[in-house]
Amino acid sequence: MNNSVGNTARLLGAGLRALLVLTVLCGVLYPLAVTGVAQAAFGHRANGSEVEDENGRVVGSSLIGQSYGGDLRRFQGRPAAGLAANTVNTQYELLVSGATNKAADSPELLEAVREARTRVLLDNTVPGYTPHPSEIPADAVTSSGSGLDPDISPAYAKLQLHRVAQKNGLPVAEVAQLVADHTRGRTLGFMGEPRVNVLELNVALESLARKERERGAEARP
Repeated sequence: MNNSVGNTARLLGAGLRALLVLTVLCGVLYPLAVTGVAQAAFGHRANGSEVEDENGRVVGSSLIGQSYGGDLRRFQGRPAAGLAANTVNTQYELLVSGATNKAADSPELLEAVREARTRVLLDNTVPGYTPHPSEIPADAVTSSGSGLDPDISPAYAKLQLHRVAQKNGLPVAEVAQLVADHTRGRTLGFMGEPRVNVLELNVALESLARKERERGAEARP
């Protein structure tokens, strides 16, 4: 009887010691090590890939698309048709993400694409420039799988050049250079497609537009 109690006590003691050691290793030391490596080697990404404006204010993440609410002074991102709006979720609040899950021959999807194409043509038609329907890339009228794609194609960015320049009182050439400066190539040179991050582009655009306004104010008597 005494041997049985002693064996049980020893087993309990060994179990408790193992629990304590594993808790320290897996619950304290390992998370601290991973966090330390992440902060040291990938600090920007580990902290959410935050994007700051020229005043140092965080305006979003470069990994998550934003809605500009039809503000035609800004470059527009992809449609977010897959993001539902209900009592617990509104578009771009990140509680829900997803695609429309409609088939390629879905009448609803085809109608949504036609409406998006019409809107893109209308929004980007400005004095001196009328886009042709054949110039509209697929990402201008379709949403991504998550509905939160932060990037657009260079073709869609270029389609918006004249409208953005006109709305901000900027030369088209300067806005075109801004797009070129923010165009990233394929990952590792062969994966994916060239892309433009809309949030980063709009932050740079706001800075350029502010400088242009200041130059105009200085030029006035």
